[in-house]
Amino acid sequence: MNLINRIKSILITPKTEWTVIEPEETDPKTLTVSYLIPLALISAIATFIGFGLIGQTYFGVHVGSVGLGLRHAIISLVSTVGGAFLMAWIIDLLASSFGSEKNFKQSFKLVVYSYTPMLVAGILFIIPSLAVLVSLAGLYGLYIMYLGLQPLKKTPDDKKVTYFVVSLVVVLIGTFALSAILTSIFLTASLF
Repeated sequence: MNLINRIKSILITPKTEWTVIEPEETDPKTLTVSYLIPLALISAIATFIGFGLIGQTYFGVHVGSVGLGLRHAIISLVSTVGGAFLMAWIIDLLASSFGSEKNFKQSFKLVVYSYTPMLVAGILFIIPSLAVLVSLAGLYGLYIMYLGLQPLKKTPDDKKVTYFVVSLVVVLIGTFALSAILTSIFLTASLF
């Protein structure tokens, strides 16, 4: 798998790319090291630059420091990788309830490749006020995930929407909890 080609293909032709991804036997560890972490580092480094070196002004007060940037970068990296595993676990846990194939490896591929638009757009964290655009890219990632449910999880067409919505709601709750925990650990603790 060529990283750049996979990124382009999943962004431009996701429906076709899912049929290429489906038979691949990439295990979660390899996918994490060769795909997820390199892309997650884009957001983490951009976050460090944005909050640590450039900063942002709120109501006339400049906020930014190397320590703040480092903490935000760590939160970004840990929540991306941890969130991918959590999301894949939840999707896999719910699979049999929606007539889908229970297979963690396929669930993990579904999640990781669906993160692609958001992680690539993570470069925009260099300017913290552009973070909303990263969220919009994340919405495209949700669409990519929806397209991947049938090829990767063998979800019947009549249960695809329900499976997607229920998974999304549970994942949002889990992600919110994970984010709150990481934020309380890293932003309240003094690294320097």
